[in-house]
Amino acid sequence: MTYPVNMDVKPIVSAHFDEATNTISYIVRDPSSTHCAIIDSVMDIDYAAGRITYDHADALIEEIETQGLTLDWIIETHVHADHLSAAPYIQDKLGGKIGVGEKIMVVQETFGKIFNEGTEFQRDGSQFDALFKDGDTYMVGNMQGFAMYTPGHTPACMVHVMGDAAFAGDTLFMPDGGSARADFPGGDAGALYDSIQKVLSLPDEMRLFMCHDYGPNGRAIEWETTVAEQKAHNIHVGGGKTREQFIKFRTERDAQLDMPKLIIPSLQVNMRAGEIPTDKDGKQMLKVPVNGL
Repeated sequence: MTYPVNMDVKPIVSAHFDEATNTISYIVRDPSSTHCAIIDSVMDIDYAAGRITYDHADALIEEIETQGLTLDWIIETHVHADHLSAAPYIQDKLGGKIGVGEKIMVVQETFGKIFNEGTEFQRDGSQFDALFKDGDTYMVGNMQGFAMYTPGHTPACMVHVMGDAAFAGDTLFMPDGGSARADFPGGDAGALYDSIQKVLSLPDEMRLFMCHDYGPNGRAIEWETTVAEQKAHNIHVGGGKTREQFIKFRTERDAQLDMPKLIIPSLQVNMRAGEIPTDKDGKQMLKVPVNGL
């Protein structure tokens, strides 16, 4: 696959960090127009109280409205297991198309079974406005974006590239954070290594923007690096580490990790493009499968 990389276009990137989930959402603006995209929005949840709020999404909306921007796309890099998407809420306020990788159907089939979803839950990706295939392109104003298929963390992960900026989702963390886990249903450490190598084949000066950062060793939260920095310094794959070394390390490390605190609500909401499921009476309701994950 040859991707249409254009390093001459330099989008304006605004990062919004969500402290509750360590997620970074992005507003990506076409430098030649007033059009923009949102990458990986967050809906706030107090899980213990079963309460949904929208402070994080409202901050994105306020910035876009204050700057007089037009929202073309609301993009999910994958079905997140650690935060809930605010895509429908933002779309209702600002418009734009909601897009995700076409392998969402694999995720929907897998977790549709785990959460015992009925036939009313469509497993064809129809909850989203666009399903991206590897290499698919789209426009944000005059700026072309494209999707790279990067499975391993999940079967539906995509890295989105606009000009000299690539949004890595959970495929990579900052160099001192390494890489994401690969032990969720449908995950694969070998596939994750291959996907990371695909990302690291982009130009060295490509800006890489992370979906999460946890401040390893007490450093301040960061979210921007470059392909060159990752190739040289990433603690899991940098410096020429082999596929076999990575698989061994990742498998052993994943066995020690706890499940994300919000995995149960996140999967149910995010596989529906951010919509909260309802019961037979139309009330918003989440399920907790026992010993299902």
